[in-house]
Amino acid sequence: MNFIPAISFAQEKDEEVVLDDLGNVTDVFQEHFFEALKQKAIENYDRALESLEKAAKESPNELAVYFEMAKNHAYLKQWQQAEENYNKVLQMEPGKPEAYEGLYDIYYNTNDYSKAIEVVKKLIPFDKDYKEDLANLYERTEQYGKALQILDELDRELGNSDYRNQLRQQIYIKSDDSGTQISDLEERIKRTPSNEQDFLNLILLYSEADNKEAAFATAKKLIQAKPDSDVAHLALYKFYLDADQPQEAVKSMEVVFRSDKIDAENKFKVLNDFLLFVNDNPGYEEKLEEMVALFSTESKTDQVYEKLADYYLKKEMPEEALQYFELGVEINQGNFNLIKNTLLLQIDFKKFEEAETLSSQSLDLFPSQSLLYLLNGVANLNLENVSKAKTMLETGLDYLIDDTQMERDFYLQLSKVYDSEGNAQKAEEFQNKANKISQNE
Repeated sequence: MNFIPAISFAQEKDEEVVLDDLGNVTDVFQEHFFEALKQKAIENYDRALESLEKAAKESPNELAVYFEMAKNHAYLKQWQQAEENYNKVLQMEPGKPEAYEGLYDIYYNTNDYSKAIEVVKKLIPFDKDYKEDLANLYERTEQYGKALQILDELDRELGNSDYRNQLRQQIYIKSDDSGTQISDLEERIKRTPSNEQDFLNLILLYSEADNKEAAFATAKKLIQAKPDSDVAHLALYKFYLDADQPQEAVKSMEVVFRSDKIDAENKFKVLNDFLLFVNDNPGYEEKLEEMVALFSTESKTDQVYEKLADYYLKKEMPEEALQYFELGVEINQGNFNLIKNTLLLQIDFKKFEEAETLSSQSLDLFPSQSLLYLLNGVANLNLENVSKAKTMLETGLDYLIDDTQMERDFYLQLSKVYDSEGNAQKAEEFQNKANKISQNE
């Protein structure tokens, strides 16, 4: 098998194309010209330009020379020279699409979007794909109405696309003309009532304009158009809450939690709202665990459990809070705040074995956290592992920085350690240290 390098193959193909464009030229011209192609292929653009200058002197009216000069100047980011040479090409052959493509590349790279727009308009008759580029350029030059018009034309011709939807969303965010945006979306919905994103964008616009009635009506229209739409309920549950229809709100929340089409982040937002709702409506408290159970396995993140635990703490229901803190730690053992709250409650509920295990494991990840040493010491002391408790407490003191309250707790626990060892003098010494801190506070 013969191996032909890609550069060589590309160069040969380039030479064939150029040969077809060349007129009746001299051997000297060809020598300089193809030397330029060779140098360009190995990215020696300066040398390529030197050879092209020699070729131009030999045959000053050869279009291919100026086309190659333009390309090499562009590779060197010498944009002005590249532009001049592409314009020479267009003077010699008006309407040449390759020259317009080169100019478009220059204007885009130099952020000269106004000139880019004029060039792209000339490219569209050759390639309809450039209409999408034109919409993008209108967006960049803040000509939002024109951009939306082009996007609508493309959607009618080609159907929806993710890229165009994203571009449309950018326009909605940047544009202050909410009236145009609303009209555009209403027209799109009439044309294609199956596109959920258009409904959601319109709901958002109405909500931002504080037109809750129109937003609510749009959400209902989405359900009518797509009865199986789960994402519609991301909007509906809020409207039902505002309209004092809690049963309907809960039904919409259930749809969200059951859905495998809605991501964990959005479900988490709904959960936050549901917790606030239950806080004001305790009659729905029994629904809380049922709602949590509806989360998919993927959605059961440590954040969800931590949020639920915090809710129960505020409700002064620490036992329930500990249950969720422990579930959260099982999922993420790298969440220090979660670990801290779990350990504190485990100590409160005298779950010393669990606290000893969790604090020991956590010290592998957080070896300089003095609180972990303190809580591990407390757990071991209550498990009558006095020697280990002493080691952990003494080590933790070495890591302690500017926390007098925790320092006092360390001294109190060390006093208990020495008392357990029968060393009354040391026990009193650490008790006195703790008392001194209390007196100074």
